[in-house]
Amino acid sequence: MRLLSPLGHLGRSVLMFLAAVGRVALFAADAITHVLRPPWYPRELLLSLMNIGWLSLPVVGLTAIFTGGALALQIYAGGARFNAEAVVPQIVAIGMVRELGPVLVGLMIAARVTSSIAAEIATMKVTEQIDALVTLSTHPMKYLVVPRVVAALITVPLLVALGDVIGIAGGYTVAVQNLGFNPAAYLQNTVDFLEMRDIVSSLVKGAVFGLIAAVMGCFYGMNSGRGAQGVGRATKTSVEAAAVLILAANFLLTGVFFSL
Repeated sequence: MRLLSPLGHLGRSVLMFLAAVGRVALFAADAITHVLRPPWYPRELLLSLMNIGWLSLPVVGLTAIFTGGALALQIYAGGARFNAEAVVPQIVAIGMVRELGPVLVGLMIAARVTSSIAAEIATMKVTEQIDALVTLSTHPMKYLVVPRVVAALITVPLLVALGDVIGIAGGYTVAVQNLGFNPAAYLQNTVDFLEMRDIVSSLVKGAVFGLIAAVMGCFYGMNSGRGAQGVGRATKTSVEAAAVLILAANFLLTGVFFSL
């Protein structure tokens, strides 16, 4: 029996994990179905668009520009070993648009937005504000979850597109100012190398990452424990889950778009 005990623990862990995945999937499906049915709350949607989109611009812009500049320096240093310094514009463009732009924006959104959503909704649950919404015949899913999910689906792809452009601009600035590249030739190589598939994949990843970030924040906020400890645990777990799922989704989407 002692030999079977580790297998029992492993089995319980697997079952708990699958149950958690099922609960999240059902929550996400419920949220998406509520998007299509009235009533809607435009004021909450506008506030969510502001909080998720506009207020995330500074951190997204700074992250993208420094990443693009560092990427240009690294590619130049690595390419110099093989006399391939000229590939800097192409690799910066494809690296930012296909991978670094969407992933970094997604992780920044997870760190900033998912934690904020989880903490806000968990605090509302602890202080019984969600119960008050039910008393006032307001569906919590409609009022709290749907505006945040819709706002994330709209704004995160736009943030990814902006992050891609800023990242490429950061690489361009470093390459032209520090590495001696010709400005016109750098821009021409960037435009010639990028394909429509790269841009589409970047925007699709942004939408998926935004959905993950919003759903994780809402799910853990709505299912948080009582008290300050419950709020803290919900916030921490939501960010961890969102970050892991974003990286996993990135792997799957990259395989879908670029396996052919």
